[in-house]
Amino acid sequence: MMPSIDICVCTFRRRELADTLRSLAAMELPEGYRIGIICADNDEEPSAQPLVSDLARELSLPVQYVHCPARNISLARNACLDTSSADFVAFIDDDEKATGAWLKRLVETAQATDADVVLGPVKARYGEGAPGWMQVGDFHSTYPVFVQREIRTGYTCNALLSMGAPSIAGRRFSLERGQSGGEDTEFFDQVHGAGGRIAYAPDAWVEESVPSARASFAWLAKRRFRVGQTHGRLLASKRSGVGRVGELARALAKAGYCFTAAGLSAFQPVSRNRSLLRGVMHLGVLSGLVGARELQLYGSVGGQDAA
Repeated sequence: MMPSIDICVCTFRRRELADTLRSLAAMELPEGYRIGIICADNDEEPSAQPLVSDLARELSLPVQYVHCPARNISLARNACLDTSSADFVAFIDDDEKATGAWLKRLVETAQATDADVVLGPVKARYGEGAPGWMQVGDFHSTYPVFVQREIRTGYTCNALLSMGAPSIAGRRFSLERGQSGGEDTEFFDQVHGAGGRIAYAPDAWVEESVPSARASFAWLAKRRFRVGQTHGRLLASKRSGVGRVGELARALAKAGYCFTAAGLSAFQPVSRNRSLLRGVMHLGVLSGLVGARELQLYGSVGGQDAA
């Protein structure tokens, strides 16, 4: 039998879902694989079902609709994993578009590296109203972070998972982080901790339009702070009391350094704001290390996140 891939899209009242699904049907498919789509609707009411049903008759790929109400993104992600029986699962967000070779490039990297997870980049597309410094600095695009030449965690906005890998089989996303966010960071951190290898496919692009509600420093700062909180909580779970104090000192020193750098580049908007946002992230690490409540980013009326 041919190996199979399920492309999973979690959605919550987002109009862009139709464009996402159409982009999946239009892309170049990897040869020798059976491809399907699973759409998990996280709304209390099955609001996406009519759209998905209509598109299922239009698209060339089979589409499954799953209703998983709770306004909890982890529940939707887990519903995708529970529904799928495929050899591989790919995740893409419901406000993204797959480029023509997206899935093919992910699969090629998986074949070449035998990695448990393959990540691709997310390219932000800015509207005319976005500030110039934001467009020049490209603050919304997403790339993996390398630590000593390896990737130690990941994200679900562009990922391919080998479901038979021991580090992934049976693993699920934390429901406790389903409204704060960071559930994917924790998931892939645990995959890496279990010996899973995470590879990167730089040509496996997806594109994401940045709506006006996200094109602000305030939105970026909120997101960076929550990212820091997740990192801080993961550090705290791996450190004893003395080790945690050391992490607190490091995060405080890094925050101070970043804010000083921002002051020194006050008249260079890209450098200044990049340093400010890194400083905010380290403040989030401090918050996570001391166990402060994480910001809630999911479950808003307008979409999956607080934007």
